Amino acid sequence: MCGIAGVMMRDGRPLPDDILEKLANALSHRGPDGRGELNRGDVGLVHTRLAIVDVEGGRQPFVAPDGIALIANGEIYNDPDLRRAFSSVDFISESDCESALHVYRARGHVFTDDLRGMYALVLHDPADNKLVLARDPFGIKPLYYAETAVGFCFASEPQALVAAGLVAPSQKMSVRDETLALQFSTGTATVFEHIHRVAPGETLVVENGRITGRLKHPDVLTGGGAARPDRDALAEFDDIWRETVAAHQRSDVPYGMFLSGGIDSAAVLAMMAQLNDAPVLAYTAAFPGTGAHDERDAARIVAQAAGAEHIELEVSAADFWQNLPQIAAAMDDPAPDYAVVPTYLLARRAAKDVKVVLTGEGGDEMFAGYGRYRAAMRPWPLSKRPFRRSILAGSGVLRRESKRWREGLGALERAVLRAQSTDLGAKSAVLRAAQAVDCAAWLPNDLLIKLDRCLMAFGVEGRVPFLDSHVAKFAFSLKADQKVQGGVGKWIVRQWLAENFPAAAAFDKKRGFTVPVADWLAAEGPRLGPLVARQEGVAEMCLPGQVEALFSDVTARTGQAAWVLLFYALWHQRHMLGQRSQGDVFETLSA
Repeated sequence: MCGIAGVMMRDGRPLPDDILEKLANALSHRGPDGRGELNRGDVGLVHTRLAIVDVEGGRQPFVAPDGIALIANGEIYNDPDLRRAFSSVDFISESDCESALHVYRARGHVFTDDLRGMYALVLHDPADNKLVLARDPFGIKPLYYAETAVGFCFASEPQALVAAGLVAPSQKMSVRDETLALQFSTGTATVFEHIHRVAPGETLVVENGRITGRLKHPDVLTGGGAARPDRDALAEFDDIWRETVAAHQRSDVPYGMFLSGGIDSAAVLAMMAQLNDAPVLAYTAAFPGTGAHDERDAARIVAQAAGAEHIELEVSAADFWQNLPQIAAAMDDPAPDYAVVPTYLLARRAAKDVKVVLTGEGGDEMFAGYGRYRAAMRPWPLSKRPFRRSILAGSGVLRRESKRWREGLGALERAVLRAQSTDLGAKSAVLRAAQAVDCAAWLPNDLLIKLDRCLMAFGVEGRVPFLDSHVAKFAFSLKADQKVQGGVGKWIVRQWLAENFPAAAAFDKKRGFTVPVADWLAAEGPRLGPLVARQEGVAEMCLPGQVEALFSDVTARTGQAAWVLLFYALWHQRHMLGQRSQGDVFETLSA
């Protein structure tokens, strides 16, 4: 995993002085192991490297004999297969990303159809003087761009475009409102005016500093296929899961995994334990002395059964108050998901031992683990649409309440429903539609942003084996009752665990992962409320007195609204006003 950025000027104008250096400096945390750049007059590419595969020889940009250059962030898991297919090519490194360059040279703009992996990559083709940007189908690796008056610019993080002076830090208010209502935003627009995301699975073509073409990778989330018995499906899952986890372990540096008390991380650990001779390094967070469920007991049981080296991290209120300003600074594309707190702190701890971490993100989306999926499958009129309520709705803090925050999600739901096939029956189509909505918005714009920014803040690469094209095609070919059975989601994963890793107690009732932010906010609410209320970003959309009232009596019901406002106050101060944190939350908000 690395940082990538670059610029294409309009009308052949030369690059601004020091622009590549500014971009590289802003992305240095993503690639502490080296820098590379390419300046071709009106086009510049920069790469900050986190060395994972071919530590010595994998420096970028890669440049082919015909001059086509590539910079990439991610991993191409089918690189061994691609190298065999291109056996006549003289590869200059052992890096898995180099193969993407040669696939492009052979196939042109549709080259991503042959790539299996997580990636955000950019090529410069000097024959036509064009840039080609591409992002993996799930949006695991981030990529942002802006079209400006002087040209086109892109980067792994929007803050890099702002830090380099290429885009001004102004807000798109509709995206702000959507983000605070849902804790993520839909579509390609970001909260930064003029900065957009490359969509998951999208390829952009840029000429003379302007986008001239867009292509979409074939959707891996609408797979059909013939129904098969449960035993056959389980055997198929075992084969796919073994091969996928093995591919995701491929690394020339130490790796570990994040372990909760849940099904998804247990499945990752179970297969890693089968594939590794040495004990797997497993990291678990806990919140002692709070009302949050302590997952350590369940995690210890599965870690011991797998022979893992289990490292437990206790997260306290003091950790929360001290680190939240830095967490908000890392989350430049804001996703006010309270799981950023343990993820950030676990990443900091893991960075002492490893450079790669496997996680269970995507298991719920691929195999229907959320209760909202079961609600969507109920027959009318009992069925329910997900995300029907804004986090801030009814809190009384907003100067003006609007339901426009749901327009993007509603449009996405309608589009996905129209696209779903009923080849496996209406119930399966409804379920797949609900999963596909999450995969198009919630997953890339909340969970994966959180994982990327928190890990990359410490130069650690996150890998998500559930979000693999082979796993996805299998999952989306299953019948509904092979994912949801007896009111329980992820049935086939649970059944696989029950047979292969009984210690996971796969069919026991599991408690959802929570972070005790409401407890922490309640303890300091009266002190915190006035500080949040007077922050410029909060004051322009909220009634200060109502904000103070909200914080003066934080409960389990109002805790999420208070959390979102606190996170946004810190985020706005850093990313819109450009103020650096001045210590803990209270010191930062008092500055």
